[in-house]
Amino acid sequence: MPPGVRLVQKISSTRAFAKIAPHFVPALDRTVHRLTRGRVLLSAQMLPGVVLTARGAKSGLPRVTPLACMPSGDGWILIGSNFGREAHPSWTTNLLVHPDAEINWRGEAIAVHARLLKSGEGERETVWREALTFWPPYATYQARVSREIRVFRLTRR
Repeated sequence: MPPGVRLVQKISSTRAFAKIAPHFVPALDRTVHRLTRGRVLLSAQMLPGVVLTARGAKSGLPRVTPLACMPSGDGWILIGSNFGREAHPSWTTNLLVHPDAEINWRGEAIAVHARLLKSGEGERETVWREALTFWPPYATYQARVSREIRVFRLTRR
């Protein structure tokens, strides 16, 4: 585990972080990613990350969102934790309505299809356990909200 990861996990589990992080982490990631032409994603220094481009659920316009991801086989897992806030993040609704999207993974644009992993299906429970090992603060996020955190599997199209 890289130095400082446990500290970041502890900080990211706090309610204060959940309040402020959504306002600066994605904006900073988008800016650095754009300025480096897709080569650098700051948050990916702690966790693997992608930049998701999905069509807006209502507008149909492209929406660009930097996200932590969990590489899984030949695809990726995205966790809709929203930093432990009560509402589902908008990118999850976008994927439910428009599951065909694009990610930028390590500077490469990749067309993907998103599939929501549903409760009661063994795959979601298995992936959730893996996600808790991968990033333990997800357990704190889930305990803090009444909604079930959405989990998506992305596969190449």
